[in-house]
Amino acid sequence: MSPPPRAVKHVVVGTAGHIDHGKTALVKALTGIDTDRLPEEKARGITIDLGFAYLEGPGGLTIEIVDVPGHERFVKNMLAGVGGIDLVLLIIAADEGVMPQTREHLAICQLLHIKSGLVALTKCDLVDEEWLELVKDDVSRLLRETFLDGCPILPVSSKTGDGLAELRAALLTSAEQVPPKAVDQSPRLPIDRVFTVKGFGTVVTGTLTAGRLALDERVEIYPKGAVAKVRGLQCHGHPVDQAVAGQRTAVNLQGVERTAIERGDVLGRPGALLPAVLVDATLELLEDAPRPLKGRDRVRFHVGTSEVMARVLLLDRPALEPGDTTYCRFRLEAPVVALSGDRYVIRSYSPIITIGGGTLLDVAPPRFKRKAPMLLAHLTLLERGTPEEVLEEHLRQAGALGVKTEELQARTPFAPTRLKELLDSLKLAGKIEAVDRERFVHGDARARLRNQIFRVIEAFHAQHPLRSGISREELRVRAGAPEERIFAHILGALEAEGIVKAEKDKVRLATHRVRLSPAQQAAIDKVEAQFRSAGAAPPGPEEALAKAGLTGSEENELFQLLLEERRLVRIKESLFFHAEILKMIEDKLVALLKQKKEVGPADVKDLLGISRKYAIPLMEYFDGQRVTTRVGDKRVLRGSG
Repeated sequence: MSPPPRAVKHVVVGTAGHIDHGKTALVKALTGIDTDRLPEEKARGITIDLGFAYLEGPGGLTIEIVDVPGHERFVKNMLAGVGGIDLVLLIIAADEGVMPQTREHLAICQLLHIKSGLVALTKCDLVDEEWLELVKDDVSRLLRETFLDGCPILPVSSKTGDGLAELRAALLTSAEQVPPKAVDQSPRLPIDRVFTVKGFGTVVTGTLTAGRLALDERVEIYPKGAVAKVRGLQCHGHPVDQAVAGQRTAVNLQGVERTAIERGDVLGRPGALLPAVLVDATLELLEDAPRPLKGRDRVRFHVGTSEVMARVLLLDRPALEPGDTTYCRFRLEAPVVALSGDRYVIRSYSPIITIGGGTLLDVAPPRFKRKAPMLLAHLTLLERGTPEEVLEEHLRQAGALGVKTEELQARTPFAPTRLKELLDSLKLAGKIEAVDRERFVHGDARARLRNQIFRVIEAFHAQHPLRSGISREELRVRAGAPEERIFAHILGALEAEGIVKAEKDKVRLATHRVRLSPAQQAAIDKVEAQFRSAGAAPPGPEEALAKAGLTGSEENELFQLLLEERRLVRIKESLFFHAEILKMIEDKLVALLKQKKEVGPADVKDLLGISRKYAIPLMEYFDGQRVTTRVGDKRVLRGSG
């Protein structure tokens, strides 16, 4: 037997720290890879954009390293690189200690809920042991009450190599403790670089945050909606057949131009993600934010690799004080693509500094009144509820329209198999119902629509006791059913329960019967008799009703009853024939056509002894009934020519 395949695990480590503290030099010393790739970076000796390297460990472990710029002017580039990291390597130069970007980068990592990491004290060859201990104490104080409290603080020199082995070992140990990423979710790759390779075309890169990507797979670039095919995949410069969650991945795309993609876009399966311009979230304002955040303040909103401008809409207060937490809604000035559960960061419009962040709760929020208590209750449940409660809440707020599985997938962080399990659990508990294989509706919404349909039919019978039922479309509109499939589903259930009866395009309560008084029966019989005796030259509705002692027009309910029972047939507006007479006319017309092959209006007039007033509408009616076909001014039997 062949040995089992080696388990492969990918852990993403991001650097963080002040400019010129030796991040790039340390990455090169650890991996042998120079992450400064831009000519300007080489010329200026500083990192401007994201750089990437990797470090291989035992047992199939690969550490993907994202090297970020430290200069305050390039924090937005730094943010594009840290969104998907598992561990942070906070780099502090021993000769300078804690600096402004050290604090800002640490705050960003804290806001993104990065779980663990370690500290490298670089340039330790430039200081003595006593100074190094002072810097360690200072760093320890900085890390108190943060996710790095108590983490290893390791002196290292990229120049002499001192401490590199210990740092490499600590990185591998920390990486081994990171839980594996979910590969059963839909693939999602926030794009951080886009370029063209001669002979290959468009290439995008990013960290695959979930799922798998394979060669020849169809993908969509969000939020733009461009669809492409995976022509090639590379990890660390080597071609691969598939990439898995946690890997730094380069994707060669077929069918999309370089100019159609930019940093901040997201690559995923077609239809699996949802661009959003309105998102609900938790919001934490940093304690050292320079001022309170007011409702409708304009901020820079960072999620994944994207940065967009946004307005903060506070839900329960006019302003958020530094150090406080609340719920809020962001009105984005351009669409972003994210999932609930994703962390985000906000920076102030001016001066451009990091001030807060939080967790996305809904990327397609319902249209509550912004300050309504119901919205706060809704968001509290989304933040603190169980997976079943969160999913049920999304379906509850969708109302009678329900939600498709595809949309639920795009609005929740659940893997497809997990989502199916949750839906099955809610169905079994009777809390939701499947309209079809793809759409679900909450039980409360279904019950409301069911009751409304019943009430509308009941009210129609009370208002029109002589009509057999309400038209199906009128019922759907008046009941407020938002979609035909949901309406048909509930109507079918009511019919199966024996509560309603649907006959052709009419719907009635199963208990409803048209019951005429003796006077009404006599009047309707008189009206019918007039149309039968008039033959091919019938009276108008008003005339027939008047002779029967009734007033009104064709809208008269007794007259409508004759139409519903198909005793009278409408030929055109205000022109009706008795059904028996119409059948007799058809038989005569067919016999004449068999004899003459074609007839004109004059032939029909002579055949029936009527004027053009009746002849022309009758000829058009039989065309519509597919008895005859018009050829010029003549008619022939359909199918005879």
